[in-house]
Amino acid sequence: MKASASLRAQLLRGLRAVDARTAVVSGLALFIFFAAIVLPAALAPAAITLLVAEFAWSAYRVIGHPSDRDALRLGADALARVMVIAAVSVGVAPLGAWVLLAGLIVGLLTLLEQSLQPPVATALPMAANIAAVDVPVPSIGLANAFHLVNLGAAVALALSLIPGVPPLIAVVLAVASLVLAGAMSFQAVRYLYRRTRFEAKLPGLMKKLAPEFAFHWQAPRGTAYQAAMWLPYLDRLGLPYFVLVRSRDNFEEVRKLTSAPVILRLRLEDLDPIVCPSLKAVFYANTAARNAHMIRFPHLRHIQLNHGDSDKITSVSPTFRQYDKNFVAGQAAIDRFALHHVATLPEQMVIVGRPQLENVVPATTEISQLSAPRVLYTPTWSGFYDDSDYSSLRGGRPLVEKLLERGCTVVFRPHPYARLKPVNAEACTQIIELLTQDAQASGREHVFGPKAEKEWSVIDCFNACDAMITDVSSVASDFLIANKPIAMAAVSSHGDEFVASFPLAKAAYVFDVAADGSTTGLDDMLDALLGADPKAEERRAIRRYYLGDIEPQDCVAHFVAQARAALAED
Repeated sequence: MKASASLRAQLLRGLRAVDARTAVVSGLALFIFFAAIVLPAALAPAAITLLVAEFAWSAYRVIGHPSDRDALRLGADALARVMVIAAVSVGVAPLGAWVLLAGLIVGLLTLLEQSLQPPVATALPMAANIAAVDVPVPSIGLANAFHLVNLGAAVALALSLIPGVPPLIAVVLAVASLVLAGAMSFQAVRYLYRRTRFEAKLPGLMKKLAPEFAFHWQAPRGTAYQAAMWLPYLDRLGLPYFVLVRSRDNFEEVRKLTSAPVILRLRLEDLDPIVCPSLKAVFYANTAARNAHMIRFPHLRHIQLNHGDSDKITSVSPTFRQYDKNFVAGQAAIDRFALHHVATLPEQMVIVGRPQLENVVPATTEISQLSAPRVLYTPTWSGFYDDSDYSSLRGGRPLVEKLLERGCTVVFRPHPYARLKPVNAEACTQIIELLTQDAQASGREHVFGPKAEKEWSVIDCFNACDAMITDVSSVASDFLIANKPIAMAAVSSHGDEFVASFPLAKAAYVFDVAADGSTTGLDDMLDALLGADPKAEERRAIRRYYLGDIEPQDCVAHFVAQARAALAED
């Protein structure tokens, strides 16, 4: 009885997994196939309708999503199309041998599409920035062109069933499809051959590269800032290393950021060949689950860099305990673990400062002496979970309105993930519209959009501003080195509880943002931030606590010394 129930459950799960569109296409294909035998009159309109719809859908996916890997249409609904083409070929047979041959070619090429789809869809670049290593992946553009031309030939073949429509179009498209099929097959076979050669050569290649450490990075698409934050400073170590990435998206993003060798390894078992005798350590910039794939090698030293230092709950994850060393900016990061009752070993923590702050230019003029200060508003994102939602964007519009009322110029730079949540995306749009309108009316040169978010770095924003308003975020502690006033939005908690949870708030002017977007304490916060700045001295003490007693010009040298020392340990 139990076995029967289990079988029924498996069947139900299988049925739910069937793509509805695929089921419809396959059903219509069966209808057309049998209609050609039983009801020939229904063949032409049914076949044309199905093939045109399939062509339109493929064209939309290819044209509408040109940068999306899912836009690969090669082999889509191949078996259903073969049935339709077989039925149509019977109908067009009286039109001549050439048309019948075209139908046979289109049908065979449709089956070839299906056989080429797996190697093309799973093709991955192997490496970049390594001499004499070339594993070119098949072109998605060529694959889609082959698919569309072949599908177009099937449409033209079906249209030939209509009296007066010349069958020559189907013949020409079938020949064009045959040419594209040859090119596509060559690319697929070349990829499979060179990938096999690359895998065979990889151990010897690693021995030749002789890397002393690796930088392991795996993260969602669009988070390359995590890698960009550290790669220039790993270069400064002056030691041979390579970048190890775990997805195609990561590979394409990182290869643009570095001249160091970049190697893509997708699966757990793919890592064995890259762990060569010279490799001593692996650096990480986040706590991605796949980091464990490398941490399983006990003879390597595993060093967590993280991608910023903040009081966020994610900064005290127990997963940090799995690393041999955690490079942290200052004593605050070490105490944060104790504050949240996450036990760590003293030898796991190394204060390295923040080398990324080397080009920050500290303030030399008090903000109260400036008639029209420029203020950076840089809200964080809402996180993946409720307990890490520190974003003030829901209250961003009234904040920016207050800044404009006080004659401030605003630099608006939201977190790269800020727009993932619709309510925050709408807030970003409203703030940009507000700044655009004010710039036109007042002539103030606000900075926002691509200039603030892409062209300028965070450090550029720091240097261009006289004060900053942010949330619980790593930019808050980084900004301390600029010796400029800072304000923080209390979102997840308020009052003394907020300061107790996020000690950096002792050096900031705090205002509250409620869940509904309402704000409290904006005027008091702005009076202090833009006026007397009563926390200036306390901010200097907090800076030493969070960033160490390191001046901007010494940041890189301190990091390099600590990193080399960690690599030299037995």
